Amino acid sequence: MNNFANSWKFCYKMGNNPTQLEKEIGSVQLPANEHYFGLVNFGNTCYCNSVLQALYFCRPVREKVLQYKHQQKNQKKETLLSCLADLFYNIATQKKKVGTLAPKRFITRLRKECELFDNYMQQDAHEFLNYLLNRVAELLQAEKQGGKNKTGENNSQTKPEPTWVEELFQGTFTNETRCLNCETVSSKDEDFLDLSVDVEQNTSITHCLRGFSCTETLCAEHKYYCEVCCSKQEAQKRMRVKKLPQILALHLKRFKYTEQLKRFTKLSYRVVFPLELRLFNTSDDAYNPERMYDLVAVVVHIGSSLNRGHYISIVKSEDIWILFDDDLVDKVDANAMEDFFGLSSDIQKNSETGYILFYQSRE
Repeated sequence: MNNFANSWKFCYKMGNNPTQLEKEIGSVQLPANEHYFGLVNFGNTCYCNSVLQALYFCRPVREKVLQYKHQQKNQKKETLLSCLADLFYNIATQKKKVGTLAPKRFITRLRKECELFDNYMQQDAHEFLNYLLNRVAELLQAEKQGGKNKTGENNSQTKPEPTWVEELFQGTFTNETRCLNCETVSSKDEDFLDLSVDVEQNTSITHCLRGFSCTETLCAEHKYYCEVCCSKQEAQKRMRVKKLPQILALHLKRFKYTEQLKRFTKLSYRVVFPLELRLFNTSDDAYNPERMYDLVAVVVHIGSSLNRGHYISIVKSEDIWILFDDDLVDKVDANAMEDFFGLSSDIQKNSETGYILFYQSRE
């Protein structure tokens, strides 16, 4: 972890042990049946801990994982999903409100399954989130197909039914291309589990999303082959969101590869992310364009580079905000979110910036 100037963090580390913190948080009116357990770091596993905390406090995800745990009581085979379910169940069934758990089985399984994470180096939290969601979806799909094989219902020609991963996280954006010669518009739909957006200095997440959907002109050697004109033509292309997911995971592209330095450098730009969000870059035939979102979790990157930084997470638990820094747990004010927007100038190198934002639909 980088040595960075953050007074509340140093004060917390020096002055609060878990017992004192439990007393402090216990005096606040906390939601019933909620538990706040930090996770032990097994050597640069903060990338994993921060994402796990964020997912645990996305209530629909937690409910699905715990439901899976209940349904798989007699399952002997260990998978990444079964280890995730065991961890979430362990947190949810603790007698104490605050404490620390060691996600050893989950980390061991992760390192066994994926070579990328089988080391003690710092990893990218977004890469881990992507791997976890896709792996869980694969495991759920395999179990579904296994069940159908037993009953003779399997049909390789039919499209697989969506798992709860797709039901919660999957949205659809449409690539629209308009030929500037005949005005014909062609579109192609693509599904996503999270949206990665470019960041600029002193902007907002809404601005970044609009940039995601800005119109690009295809000309010169990049002309578009129009099926109607039967030739290459100048065209305009843009991406718009067609189906908004129940949980919108936004990844801010804060790491840029610099050819001159031969490494990734961090863009600590100040990007404001609101507690409430509505998307305006939706297509004309969008399924649910009026959908409103509430911020429920933020994975924060601390430091000046991808490989030498540190990750923490801030989550919303009903009306309070909790900060998780591996095994440390603290209550923070909603206004403290501004500390993680980023820097308005590039003079200061170390920074604490929102990296992955989790917005949950109000329905």
